[in-house]
Amino acid sequence: MAARRTVVENCAIATVDAAGTEYASGHVVVADNRIESVGAGPAPAGLAGVARRIDATGHLATPGLVNTHHHFYQWLTRGLAQDANLFDWLVALYPTWARIDEPMCHAAAQGSLAMLARGGVTTATDHHYVYPRGAGDLSGAIIRAARETGVRFTLARGSMDLGEKDGGLPPDFAVETLEGALAGTEAVVDAHHDPSYDAMVQVAAAPCSPFSISTELLRQGAELARRKGVRLHTHGSETVEEEKFCHERFGMGPTRYFESTGWLGDDVWMAHCVHMTDSDIAAFARTGTGVAHCPSSNARLGAGIARVPDMLAAGVPVGLGVDGSASNESGELHTELRNALLINRLGAHREKALTARTALRLGTYGGAQVLGRADAIGSLEPGKLADLVLWRLDGLAHASVADPVAALVLGAPAPVTLSLVDGEPVVEEGRLVTVDEEAVAGATRKQARRLARLAAGD
Repeated sequence: MAARRTVVENCAIATVDAAGTEYASGHVVVADNRIESVGAGPAPAGLAGVARRIDATGHLATPGLVNTHHHFYQWLTRGLAQDANLFDWLVALYPTWARIDEPMCHAAAQGSLAMLARGGVTTATDHHYVYPRGAGDLSGAIIRAARETGVRFTLARGSMDLGEKDGGLPPDFAVETLEGALAGTEAVVDAHHDPSYDAMVQVAAAPCSPFSISTELLRQGAELARRKGVRLHTHGSETVEEEKFCHERFGMGPTRYFESTGWLGDDVWMAHCVHMTDSDIAAFARTGTGVAHCPSSNARLGAGIARVPDMLAAGVPVGLGVDGSASNESGELHTELRNALLINRLGAHREKALTARTALRLGTYGGAQVLGRADAIGSLEPGKLADLVLWRLDGLAHASVADPVAALVLGAPAPVTLSLVDGEPVVEEGRLVTVDEEAVAGATRKQARRLARLAAGD
């Protein structure tokens, strides 16, 4: 069967390939679900099977954004504990989160995914770690929402088994047993993980954090992931309180603790990594361990500024993450391009910390590296999967910025005219075409009110 082609022409292009190739005016040809060609000027003449031809004058084409860390269920508890640090914020919200169920998770995932997709995300990740007994198939509900929205998706199947009675932070009724967490993770991997090149759904093993999981869950979770051939994800070095917890409980800092349990490697990525020493960064670089940088959430919770320029200089893979919507209420990744650049310029490297093009790379190719999918997504190159975004830059908000990448990263949020995932449109003219946005908004409001009533004991 002849390929069905989509031709995009007359746009600026930032390919984010290894050479950082850009075109002031160029074309992208998509054949079925693959990128067939990228280059300067108009598309090759005489192409067969052209189903759609787009004049993208006034736009910038980039790879789709890759979100490497999120907690979708938190969409239902946005705006709470507004002035708390991480530990106080968690203690305030755990009792509410422990009452989530399958309808809530589905609605929250739909809301989270809708905001991500509308803002140019084509690959999303959800680290879901709260599994109350009797709550239904939470993992299945989240994956169903991802399929409905049409984005590429990694479910990081999280877990917690260290409750308050054992010295952990979560309340005892919010955690699983060691055996239950491992069995639940393996079941989700078996049911949903697709290892293929063009997979739409993949699964990672993701025990939550040092202060909510036992050492044995870390060790056995790593063994399970490697036996199953899936990636590993957790939170690491997020706050000074976490650093203190690890020293008091384990006699070492988070990075040394993770290394002692098998949690450094090129199949591992960790969220935040704010409080990293030189030796920590060297260990991540030596082992290929990746980082999900979440600048807005780190600022919201007062966690600090991650040493992203130093990580990149050492060769650490770094991508961007929204983090849960209860610590980043916007729920959007394209704003993290700008925030990553600006917040890192407040650190030691000041104006030399990151460039606009480095920020774009973090949000695209860097995220693909972190998820282990840089061979398939993250840049616009022939043979890669057709995940791309057209950003409109010819309106008032960007009218006087000559550099399109600077306009995208430093300017106001750019409207998404078109987002393709696997060659299929997910967003057209700023609107989702896969799900009804108003219906999703209504469902999330309904489930948020329901959760609030349950948390209040009504």
